Amino acid sequence: MRVPSFLTLGAAFVVLGGCASEASGPTKPASDDLAVRSDASSYGQYLAGQAASNHADSASAEAYFSKAAGLDPGDRPLLATRAFTSALLAGDITRAAEIAPSGPDTDSGLRHLGALVRGVEALSSGKPKLARDILTGPDAGAPDEPAAALLTPFAAAAAGDADGSIVHPVITGEPVAQFYASLDQGELFERAHRYDEAETAFRALIAKGDPGGIASLSLGEMLERRGRGAEAVGIYDAALAAKKGGDDIIAARARAATHQPAPPPTALRTLAAEALIAPATALLAEKQQEIALAYLRLALRLDPNRDEAWVLVGDVLEANDDEANARAAYARVKPSAGEYIAARSKLAWSYQEAGDKEAALAAARETAGQKPGDRDAAVTLADLLRADERYDESAQVLDGLIGTDLGKADWRLLYMRAVDLEESDRWPEAERDLKAAMVMRPDEPELLNFLGYSWIDRGVRLPEAMAMVKKAVELQPQSGAMIDSLGWGYYRLGDYPAAVTKLEEAIVLEPGDPDVNNHLGDAYWRVGRKIEAGFQWRRVLTLDPPTKLRAEVDAKLARGLDHPTNPVVAVK
Repeated sequence: MRVPSFLTLGAAFVVLGGCASEASGPTKPASDDLAVRSDASSYGQYLAGQAASNHADSASAEAYFSKAAGLDPGDRPLLATRAFTSALLAGDITRAAEIAPSGPDTDSGLRHLGALVRGVEALSSGKPKLARDILTGPDAGAPDEPAAALLTPFAAAAAGDADGSIVHPVITGEPVAQFYASLDQGELFERAHRYDEAETAFRALIAKGDPGGIASLSLGEMLERRGRGAEAVGIYDAALAAKKGGDDIIAARARAATHQPAPPPTALRTLAAEALIAPATALLAEKQQEIALAYLRLALRLDPNRDEAWVLVGDVLEANDDEANARAAYARVKPSAGEYIAARSKLAWSYQEAGDKEAALAAARETAGQKPGDRDAAVTLADLLRADERYDESAQVLDGLIGTDLGKADWRLLYMRAVDLEESDRWPEAERDLKAAMVMRPDEPELLNFLGYSWIDRGVRLPEAMAMVKKAVELQPQSGAMIDSLGWGYYRLGDYPAAVTKLEEAIVLEPGDPDVNNHLGDAYWRVGRKIEAGFQWRRVLTLDPPTKLRAEVDAKLARGLDHPTNPVVAVK
C-alpha cells in the first residue's frame, strides 16, 4: 500500500524518535531522571519531553511538550505539533483531538491528520454529524485522503444520512483501502435496506479474489439475515473449497446449516475501526510503524474491543523496545478472542527476551492451564522450557500433544521432542522420533540435517549420514547450520582440509552460532592452525553457549585436542 498522504508527516513523527507508549503510561517515566520542576523553563520542559520521546514514553512527552508550548509562544507551533503526535501515539485520542493542528498555515499533512483525529473523536463521542462535517471539510483533504474517505460513509450512516452513507469512495492507488471501501459499501447498502445492491457489491469482491474470504463471510451473513440460509451455506462452501477464510467461515457454515439465528449486523463503529485496521496492517508491512500506530490508536478509540488491533499495537511497541507497554497491549486481548493465544505467547516471550524467565514461564503456564486443549499454548510452553534448557519438562509437555501413535503425530512436534530428548541424553528415543518424522517428510531439510548430523557426531552410519546432510545442503544451500553439519561430517571422516573449507563457509553464514565456531576451532587445530583454533574456542564463550558446550570448550582451551580425556564436541 503506498502512503502518499502521510509521507508529509514523516518529519513530525521522526522527531519523536519512536515515541509510542501505552496511554496508561510506562513503569517509570524517562523524565524522572531529569528532575524537572513544574515551574521549569520552556527549554527544560522541552528537554524533558525529548527525553520522554527517546524512551518511548509518549504520555509524558505530550505533557512536557504541551507545557513548553505554553511557556514559550515563540516555539509554540513546533512544540504543539510534538504534543499532538505524542498524544496520538500514546492512544490519548481525546487529548490529541483537543490540540490537533488546524488552519491554512498548518502543514497539509498534519492538518489532514488533525482533522482525521478530530473526526474519529467526534464519531466515538456520539457526535456523528460533527464527525461527517469534519471528515468532509477542507482540513480533512477528502476524498484524496484514504482514511477520511473510508470513515466518511460511517459518519454519514450514524448521522442518519442514508444517501451519504452509500457513496462509494474511489481511492486511487490504494488497493487495500479500496477493497475495504467496497466491502464497507456492501455493509452500508444492507443498512439502507438496499439488499440487491449490497449483494452485488459483495459478489463483485468475491469475483475479484476475496482475500481471506472476508466478502464471502459478509455476504453469507447478510443472506442468513434475509432467511436465505441454504444460499449462505453455498457461499461458505465455495470459500472453503477455494481455501479462503478459516475458523470464522467454518463456524458460520455450521450455524447456517443448522438453522441457528443469524448474527446481527456489525455495529457502525466496529466497522469503522476495521476500515482503519486494514490500512494499518499494510503500512506495517511497508515499515511505516509510526503512521500505522496512529491508525491503530484511532481504530481502538472507535472500538476498544478490537483484539487484533491490540496485538498489532503490542508488536509496534515491542519493536520500539517499549516492553512494559507492549505487554499492557497484549494483556488487553480477551480470552475469548481468536488472537488470545498469540497475544499470550508474545507476552511470555517478551518476558523471556528481557531475561525474566520465571515471569515468562508463569505466563505460558497460565495460558496452557486456561486453554488445556490448545496446541499453540502448549508449544509455547515447551519452547520456553527448551530455551531454559529444561529439556525433560519440555518433552513432557510435547508428550501430551504427540500421543502414543507416532504415525499420526505432526512431524514438527516429533522434531521438537527429538531436540529435547537428545539434549536430555535420551538419544534412542530422539532417534525414534526423527525416524518416524522422516517417514512422513523424507525430503524435509531440517529432519535430514538433524538425523544426519546426529549420526555423524556419534560416528555411526557415516555414508548414509553424509548423503543426508549433502541432500539437506542441496535443498537449503544458504543454511549455515546445514553446511556446518557437512563440514563436521568431513571432520569425522578425517578429511580435515575439506572440513575447514566447509566450516569456513558455514561461519560466514552463521558467525554468531557457538557450535559452528566450536567446530571450526576443532578443524583448525587438526590442520595445525592452533592459534586460530584458540581464537574460535574463545569466541564460543562470548556467544552464550549451553552449559555442556561451555565446559567442553573450557577443557579444550586448557588442554587442546591432543589430550586423551578431552570430550567430543557437543551435539547441536
